[in-house]
Amino acid sequence: MSSPKRRIETDVMKMLMSDYEVTLVNDNSMSAMREAYVVSHVTNLSLQFRQEFYVRFKGPEETPFQGGLWKIHVELPDGYPYKSPSIGFVNRIFHPNIDELSGSVCLDVINQTWSPMYDMVNIFEVFLPQLLRYPNPTDPLNGEAAALMMREPKGYEAKVKDYVSKYATRENVDDAGADTEDSDDMSSVGSYDEEDDEEPAGTMDEV
Repeated sequence: MSSPKRRIETDVMKMLMSDYEVTLVNDNSMSAMREAYVVSHVTNLSLQFRQEFYVRFKGPEETPFQGGLWKIHVELPDGYPYKSPSIGFVNRIFHPNIDELSGSVCLDVINQTWSPMYDMVNIFEVFLPQLLRYPNPTDPLNGEAAALMMREPKGYEAKVKDYVSKYATRENVDDAGADTEDSDDMSSVGSYDEEDDEEPAGTMDEV
């Protein structure tokens, strides 16, 4: 098994074993994946892990996003972790650096660079909470949110909370249709290989 495949296997299992609620695309059986993981190590056979899944993500506390719940679409490229994961919000969110319609995330506002040393748990414990906690209105994907945040911060917070109550409930997440999502709309966190011809959108080393 090649190194990227082994890393995908390891990181997907970390997510499945974490406290996050993870749904694998076309395979909702978490126990089956855990069993297959053990079998693959005992028999030394390759295991084709799903590289596309959904994670339920809660808004960070002490922010206008607190109390919200979002369904995050994650896709790991074949070159992961040297190629960064692509992520997108399925249900709507009002944020300067997240496209409201597609859910595409602009993570270059976080002053960190994706590295193979990071894993998927870091995305949900560090990168996304920082993105929601510290929006960057000077580099927007949602111009309305950015303008409102700079012009009227209290109005911005009120609209964020309004979106949370309307679109970021458990019912919204349960109703979010996975089959309607187009992975091309998701943004990549960044790429470790700077010599690639095509640099993914939303690289984290662009400040």
